[in-house]
Amino acid sequence: MDQELGGESMELRHLRTFETVARTLSVTQAARELHYAQSSVSDQIHSLERELGVDLLDRSQRKVRLTPQGAVLSEYTDRILKLLEETRWAVSRPGSELAIGTLETVGLHLLPTVLSSYRSLYPESRVRVGQDSRGELYKAVRRGDLDLCLTFGDPPHDASLRFETLAEQPLVVIVPPGHHLAARGRAAGLHELAAEPFLATERGCGFREMYDNAFGSTPPKEPVAEVSGIGTLGACVAAGMGCALLPLISVRGQADRGEVVVVEVGDTDLRTTVTMTWLDRNSTNPSLANFQAVLRKQLGG
Repeated sequence: MDQELGGESMELRHLRTFETVARTLSVTQAARELHYAQSSVSDQIHSLERELGVDLLDRSQRKVRLTPQGAVLSEYTDRILKLLEETRWAVSRPGSELAIGTLETVGLHLLPTVLSSYRSLYPESRVRVGQDSRGELYKAVRRGDLDLCLTFGDPPHDASLRFETLAEQPLVVIVPPGHHLAARGRAAGLHELAAEPFLATERGCGFREMYDNAFGSTPPKEPVAEVSGIGTLGACVAAGMGCALLPLISVRGQADRGEVVVVEVGDTDLRTTVTMTWLDRNSTNPSLANFQAVLRKQLGG
């Protein structure tokens, strides 16, 4: 669809292409991101230059550079595209609905107070909450199916994603009641823990990554069992199958009920982060910004 700009027909796809070239300073990278041929990217930039009557790129050197006129257009293009996204969001979702994704542990232990506070501040807004694995949550954010997801740890590097650490969570070891480490009543070192049988979640799960990375340069032993789901993992520990390394928040309930005993790791500071991730182009969404402010206040304090 064309937009009338100064009496000339300026296509939005040309502006999007120019924005990508201006951001990456590379026609090759822009073509890769946009799934265009390099010749198509060049043709679209030339079309803009003909309409505006100015050079937008300095082609005198091998590296792409913006001309002064190109830098001005880049600023306006950013504003135009962000306004377009905000307009599209407002029209397609007039009910101010937010779609939030979370890990089971975060959703169970951290999100309820956030949702309650958000509801009291913005009663007209609707929130949909779903649970999935880290990898699937990031994919849903990229597709635009989710406005924001909450996970442990940072997301994979992706220029389209933005993320922010909200809080830290200590990692602890849980053992069954009567275990010799529990009876001692003090922290255990990594060298002691390395000798114990551990259970863990399956490979690819964020909790498995925590276990695999906890022992530093010393490769951890293969777990005696791989268990899907934190609830089942904790139940297996309570039944005496072995130990498990998990965020404190995910085991506090079991520990309070006496089903497992928490053993702190004494010779290193093992922690993970609670992180919110969203699509960069949705940063101007006012409802998302409001929800993020509540998250920062509730979890970042």
